[in-house]
Amino acid sequence: MRLIFIGDSITDAGRDRTDPSSLGDGYVSILAPELTAGGAEVINLGIAGNRAADLAARWDSDLLPAAPDVLTVYVGVNEVWRRFDSDDPTPTADFESTMRGLLTSAVEACSPQLILMEPYLLPVSDEQREWLPELDEKRAAVARLANEFGAQLVRLHDVLTEAARGRDAADLAPDGVHPLPEGSNAIARAWREAYRALGH
Repeated sequence: MRLIFIGDSITDAGRDRTDPSSLGDGYVSILAPELTAGGAEVINLGIAGNRAADLAARWDSDLLPAAPDVLTVYVGVNEVWRRFDSDDPTPTADFESTMRGLLTSAVEACSPQLILMEPYLLPVSDEQREWLPELDEKRAAVARLANEFGAQLVRLHDVLTEAARGRDAADLAPDGVHPLPEGSNAIARAWREAYRALGH
C-alpha cells in the first residue's frame, strides 16, 4: 500500500527534498508512524508555494510514476494568497479545470483511492477576511471534484475554524495558513477520518 501526499507548504512542511524518505514536520509526519506500522509506504511530494498549475507541471514526472494506491491532494490556498499579495489571481474555473485534469490522469494511470483536502484560512487580520469569498470559491471547486471523482473530502476550513472558535486564530496558524503543531494535529485527525471512510 503506497500513500502519496502532494500539495503545497502545508504538506511539504519543511521536508528535505533531496531525501525521498523525508516527510517534513507537518501532518504527514504525524500520520506516518501509524501508517507505516500497518505496512504502508508514505511519500511526501508537497512543495511550498505550489498551486494546481505547479502540480500539473510535475504530475507526470513526480506523481504518476510513483503509482499511489491512496492519493491525497491538498492545494488551493496559494491561488487565493497570490491574488492578494502579488496581483496574480487564478480564476476558480481554471483551478477546477486543472485539478480535474490531474485527477483524471491519476485515475487512468493507477486508479488510486482519492482524498481531497479543501484549503483553509484562519484570518488573523482584517485584510485576510477579505480573502474568504475567494477561498469559498476554491473550497466549492474541491467539493465538486470530490463528488465527481468519488473522493473523500476533508473539510479543513470547517475543522480549523471550529478549533479556533473562541480563541486567537494565531494560536493555530500565526499567519492564518501555516499551522503550528496543534493545527497540524487537527489536520491529521481530519485526514485520518477520511482514510477510515475509505475502508482502512
